Amino acid sequence: MTSTLSHVLLLGGTFDAHVLSLQLQAAGIAATYSYAGATLNRRTSALPTRVGGFGGVEGLMRYLQEHRITHVIDATHPFAAQMSRHAIEACGALDIPLIAMERPVWQARPGDRWTHATDMSAAAALLPATARRVFLAIGRKQLAAFSQLAKRYRFILRVIDPQQTPLLADEHELIIARGPFALEDELALLQKHLVDCIVSKNAGGKDTYAKIEAARELQIPVIMVDRPSLPERALCETPEQAMEWLRTGIIAHAT
Repeated sequence: MTSTLSHVLLLGGTFDAHVLSLQLQAAGIAATYSYAGATLNRRTSALPTRVGGFGGVEGLMRYLQEHRITHVIDATHPFAAQMSRHAIEACGALDIPLIAMERPVWQARPGDRWTHATDMSAAAALLPATARRVFLAIGRKQLAAFSQLAKRYRFILRVIDPQQTPLLADEHELIIARGPFALEDELALLQKHLVDCIVSKNAGGKDTYAKIEAARELQIPVIMVDRPSLPERALCETPEQAMEWLRTGIIAHAT
């Protein structure tokens, strides 16, 4: 059954969420874009925005009720598991339609040298003893797992914001950049910094995949951190499918 559209809450945090916000605005659909606030250098949204957490499941439920939210689209980062769990619980309790826009996971291809890790602590434990220069393509919030290894490895960190980035060691190298990244640029980065191991979240999508392609071409091992598991929920893969769901209540071509 399709609910009457009046106000959509878009939980953002990805490039696809930004694209969807533009489509919602162009379609004239009343919507609010919610940022977690972890990134200071945010893309400008065409929608009214709010920044910060909701105060757990109860706080999110209050927000949904007070703002008469009719539909929720979870387009947060695949590793923002807590927010996704809260959305599932709050929308379930209030019987509000929820869909998650989730990019398919990257799959290893011939030539990839992947070792899978369940979380960041496991990834830190899996760093090769022979590695010396490690590219941590994981953002700045989960660097703590590698702090005890800062004297053993030279870490190259890539983050969106320069502010509040914890230092793993005086010798670490900090790169401030936002995707999407081109293959030739990733090849140049890995070669310039003599990277011999990469730690990456399995974020999926195209905007940060070039580092995986570059690692394959240069035969650099990758510690691939698997996504956290979440309760079952309705899923789509693209902004276009999310818009179709809003119009019809049907997920077109979702997997």
